[in-house]
Amino acid sequence: MILLLRLFIFLLFIFLIYSAIRFIKSPRRKLKLALEQKKFYILDDTANVRKNFLLTYHGILFEGEKYAEVINNSFEVVSIIVWPKNITALHGLDRDDFLKLESFIKARYPIAQIDWKSPVKELLEL
Repeated sequence: MILLLRLFIFLLFIFLIYSAIRFIKSPRRKLKLALEQKKFYILDDTANVRKNFLLTYHGILFEGEKYAEVINNSFEVVSIIVWPKNITALHGLDRDDFLKLESFIKARYPIAQIDWKSPVKELLEL
């Protein structure tokens, strides 16, 4: 009986360590932390073209939708539409900030054309 109790305590300890490591490495937690600290972070699954990506910049959350086509016998992301999750949080950002965001996205998807939804689209067209 004591042996089973020790084994149970040992397995519980291993499970708690595993859960703590999984929590620390969680991409969603890192995104939330970067949003709070107003740092740049991108949460993207490059292997899954259908899954949108999230990125933070200066405490603002942006979402990007990827569109793929067949190029050279493989699927490549050719178009990306990006929009802010909260339009009122854009106060203080200028054209250079959005161009910097485009360069970060272009680093991941070099052949993709990046389009912005309103009101960022109007700012970049000026």
